[in-house]
Amino acid sequence: MTEPAPGPISTWVLAARPKTLPAAVAPVLVGTAVAYSVGGFRAGPAIAAAIGALLLQVGSNLANDVYDFERGADREGRTGPMRVTQAGLLTPGQVRTGMAVVFGASILVGLYLTAVAGWPVVVIGLSAIVAAIAYTGGPYPLGYNGLGELFVLLFFGFAAVCGTAFVQAGYVPGQAWPAGFAAGCLTTAILVVNNVRDIEQDRMSGKRTLPVRFGREWGVAEFVALTALAFLVPVALVVTGRGPRTLLLALAAAPLAVPLVRSLRDKRGPALNRTLAGTARLLLVWSALYSTGLVLGGKP
Repeated sequence: MTEPAPGPISTWVLAARPKTLPAAVAPVLVGTAVAYSVGGFRAGPAIAAAIGALLLQVGSNLANDVYDFERGADREGRTGPMRVTQAGLLTPGQVRTGMAVVFGASILVGLYLTAVAGWPVVVIGLSAIVAAIAYTGGPYPLGYNGLGELFVLLFFGFAAVCGTAFVQAGYVPGQAWPAGFAAGCLTTAILVVNNVRDIEQDRMSGKRTLPVRFGREWGVAEFVALTALAFLVPVALVVTGRGPRTLLLALAAAPLAVPLVRSLRDKRGPALNRTLAGTARLLLVWSALYSTGLVLGGKP
């Protein structure tokens, strides 16, 4: 028996891929905690930064949906979550229109943040939009040429955390850089799970991710290194006296990482969708604990 097609609202929700949204919210949470720790917390810019990050994530998801379909990367029997263009639920033109609306809304949020914090917001915002489109679109798509990890680390790590702290505090506190690196590492780990899961399909479609280039074991090792670095950052900050001891709260998320490593190493195909969700959960829990540590510790 064929399942009925989802309605218009449900279709757009599928296209937005809500399970990916923790990757947008988590670094904003960390950046807000950094601003709070230096006495710079401002509720309006913090909320606007979160809304802007969510819109950029949704816009990126829509871009990936349509451009992967047009490049032939989304084939029949795809192991990842449903893509609406491939499934025929929306036309490429409809997805492009939705992408334009979402990015347009993010620009409106950016105008408010520009009024609050000045011209650097314009540079960050426009760069993020261009990169989100260039990830799978354009003449040299980043995700197809092994640059996906760098893109995620820069925009979902450094730009998101440092930018969020900047629009509230008016400058980038020193704590924002290591926090951005650590949050970016865990966000990049989500991408690595996705790339390991899709390694065979990506190879057939000419998508040269790092696991495609260097093998599955490389992807597993990359995941281990990224998660380990995220937990080493608070330890290093405390040991060197650059962060409060309460940052060690983030280590309480470490037990969540162990089964994820085992799963990525031992499982294949659709079974890794649970690993993907678990890695997003790890990012959110780590970010909440790290942020709590910053807030409780105040200025180091």
